[in-house]
Amino acid sequence: MNETNKVEIRPEVMGHPSQLFVLFFTEMWERFSYYGMRALLIMFLTASIMDGGWGWPQEHAFAIFGTYVSLVYLSTLVGGYMADNKIGYRYAVAIGALLMTMGHGCMAIETQFFVYLGLFLLVVGSGFFKPNMTSIISEMYKGHTEKKDGAYTIFYMGVNAGAFLGILLCGYLGEMVGWSLGFGLAGIFMLFGLLQFWYAQDIFGDIGKVPAKNKNEQLELDPDEPPLNPFTKTQVTLAVFASVLGLAWIINDPVSKISEGSINVFGFLNGIIPGLDGPSLAILTGVVLFVAILIMRISKYVKVVRDRMMAVVFFAFITIFFWAIFEQAPGSLTIFARDFTNRVLEGNSAIIFKVVNSLMTIVPLIIINFAMFQLFKKTFSKYALSNIFLSISFVIIWGIAIWMLYTEFLKDVAEVPASWFGVLNSLFIITFAPLFSKWWESKYNPNANMKYAIGMFLLALGMACVALGAMNIPAGATTASVSMIWLILVYLFHTLGELCVSPVALSYVSKLVPGRMIAFMFGIWYLAIAIGMKLAGVFGEHSSGIAEEHGMSTFFWILTAIAGALGLLAILMTPIVKKLMHGIR
Repeated sequence: MNETNKVEIRPEVMGHPSQLFVLFFTEMWERFSYYGMRALLIMFLTASIMDGGWGWPQEHAFAIFGTYVSLVYLSTLVGGYMADNKIGYRYAVAIGALLMTMGHGCMAIETQFFVYLGLFLLVVGSGFFKPNMTSIISEMYKGHTEKKDGAYTIFYMGVNAGAFLGILLCGYLGEMVGWSLGFGLAGIFMLFGLLQFWYAQDIFGDIGKVPAKNKNEQLELDPDEPPLNPFTKTQVTLAVFASVLGLAWIINDPVSKISEGSINVFGFLNGIIPGLDGPSLAILTGVVLFVAILIMRISKYVKVVRDRMMAVVFFAFITIFFWAIFEQAPGSLTIFARDFTNRVLEGNSAIIFKVVNSLMTIVPLIIINFAMFQLFKKTFSKYALSNIFLSISFVIIWGIAIWMLYTEFLKDVAEVPASWFGVLNSLFIITFAPLFSKWWESKYNPNANMKYAIGMFLLALGMACVALGAMNIPAGATTASVSMIWLILVYLFHTLGELCVSPVALSYVSKLVPGRMIAFMFGIWYLAIAIGMKLAGVFGEHSSGIAEEHGMSTFFWILTAIAGALGLLAILMTPIVKKLMHGIR
């Protein structure tokens, strides 16, 4: 790229432009709020009224959870479009952060109206926020591609630091003190993330401002790109109809279950096909239409593009089930931790846990604060207000963390919150990500199918661990005291599986499709993840019924079998997919 096209690098912090660390802390607080609230949602909905919850059946809680997390990913398609074409990345991030702050505030009120309103605001806010942070980084490193990998690594650490602290602190306050405090804390730090970003936004120069579009602008194709394949009116019509059906089904699913059938937008379809109720017929129709559109679209491309898009579709199919099983973490695995795991430690075990938990809390905070002080040195004189808000947020974090650790050290025993196990994912990612990065860069780097196969086998291994741990829990039991080691092993193996699948997935999409189609295929990819998230809720809905009839272990063995079968499928498909990829590794 020509030197004149390079984006200006502002004062550097730890070898990277200071703008990156503004984004780092903004993203960290957003992930803090998202994962902090998510860790509490199902436990709050299913907790008894005496414990301050709503006392919902697990089926209802999983239904609304699945809808919420799937809509979070679907909303990114709208937020990304609005940022690209209407308001720019910076306003999109600010609007998203404001809506999420309001959403968490509504959740803290805990009445049905405000919880539903809060979830709606969180969905819309995530749609504006989530896709546009990485877009700003991409724009920021134009002409500095040699620094981009390091930038995304630092940014990814911010994601995991926020998730870690959010689950740790919001989870503790929500479970041990009160649900409102857990939900409210998530909103407080989302607000600090917004203020820190807003008052430092001039540091980005022209990056992310409202886009200026030339109406007469013509799309120029690279010499090696295939000819255009525009959507026909029929394809657009079918896509809109399939989208409306899918979105209506996702929303109708929890509404119809919570209302016990009194509200069901697809009730008029009942009985049209014997054995299928209205909602099942609607979603089946939507899936058939979507597959038909894919076939119509892909068949029109030249052979190489057609084959590579088929490879992407195969990987997307595996991805759906990866996330459907992986996302049992805030659902069935958290319920298992709460109801079936021995979380009370005594004697030396309690002391060891308190020390380990203290180190897990304090060491990351010290490291993050070091980065914050480096940012202060370079930016405080020009962006003082932003830095003041950032420093206040960390004063509060340190206060809560020290109070939590001090309170726990005063107790004779250690009671591990059920949400605590969720922090292990971020901890293991930070620990093992550098090792996997070295593996991918070595001569032993496996091909795409093998990475997916390894990821699914690790997912199966994790579920097998908790299935083994639950073997002695009889059918219909509501409590048990299984060792915590089984859940620790689950999160270890699942995190290793995530490192095989998640970071490399979008990389393969960008390699396999022409440049002008990347945004479209990313949309398809996020759709696959959204389906996986909803399927996670569907799986969770069946957990209590299976546990009641066959035992909790059976549910986890079923998920083990699904993950293992898909891992085997990925291996068997290796020669076919290798041909479809036409030399792309």
